[in-house]
Amino acid sequence: MEKQTVTIYDVAREAAVSMATVSRVVNGNPNVKPATRKKVLDVIERLDYRPNAVARGLASKKTTTVGVIIPDVTNAFFAQLALGIDDIASMYKYNIILANSDENGSKELQVVNTLLAKQVDGIVFMGNKIGDDIKQEFKRAQIPVVVSGFMGEEDNLPSVSIDYVAATKEAVTNLLNHGNQHVALVTGPIDQAINGKYRLNGYKQALEAAGIEFDDASVFGTNESYDAGYKLAEQLQNSDISAAFVGDDELAAGLLNGLTDRGVKVPEAFEIITSNDTKYAEVTRPKMSSVTQPLYDIGAVSMRLLTKLMNSEEVDERNIILPHGFVERDSAK
Repeated sequence: MEKQTVTIYDVAREAAVSMATVSRVVNGNPNVKPATRKKVLDVIERLDYRPNAVARGLASKKTTTVGVIIPDVTNAFFAQLALGIDDIASMYKYNIILANSDENGSKELQVVNTLLAKQVDGIVFMGNKIGDDIKQEFKRAQIPVVVSGFMGEEDNLPSVSIDYVAATKEAVTNLLNHGNQHVALVTGPIDQAINGKYRLNGYKQALEAAGIEFDDASVFGTNESYDAGYKLAEQLQNSDISAAFVGDDELAAGLLNGLTDRGVKVPEAFEIITSNDTKYAEVTRPKMSSVTQPLYDIGAVSMRLLTKLMNSEEVDERNIILPHGFVERDSAK
């Protein structure tokens, strides 16, 4: 037999108080007599009453729930961002609905619509590209949206990230300074702004500063997976490229192992610098040199920015850039 939902009306009837009194108890309002509060809480426990966040939101216009859209729950980069988001959400008493989009356009749209149907107060969007249909949904929804982990200026959305142009320039310059004349840029899809705009721009700046002509044959856009990196090893081995800056750690791990299995020694014959310093950078042999990102902090600051926007607080900076660093290990000389 299906359990019948207990409502605020049931609690009020059993406790012999008004529904407004039950609401005040549930929401922690101090203007309730201690004896009345205890009576209501006893009934809530006995009936196992669980307040409906959406129903509560009809009156307050808020559900204290935020949606977090993550493109790949298995990707260590996004998992670290999500941890920071969750901790700050808990601190500010927000519940999270975490939705995996598989970085698939149609599923992404479905996920956004599902979250909006649940009347979330705001959304943290993780991913490397926002489609036009998603942008339209965000505009129609009229709730705050914060982009976490990539630069959202071009979409006029608040964002928190590192400076991917500067980080890429520094990493590629490092490889060029080691005497590599042909350095590849290996990333996820080039149609994503983080790759085709920011990282590519930093890559070109490093080449120009070194007096090396840009060659688009040295730019490899693929999916951010271990298998894609492993398969790319053969193509790079059969070229004059001797180093690569890679835009994803799992992709970099696949490339490193693919080269090693083909007899190419890293870093003696080929150097690799990766970009996120997740666990993949340390479990490979050799361990990989990497740009470092404050991933937890990016997630945490994203959620704090969203809380400010949801509560109409003053925001000094809508596009926040956090500092990046570099850790030298064994995949580059």
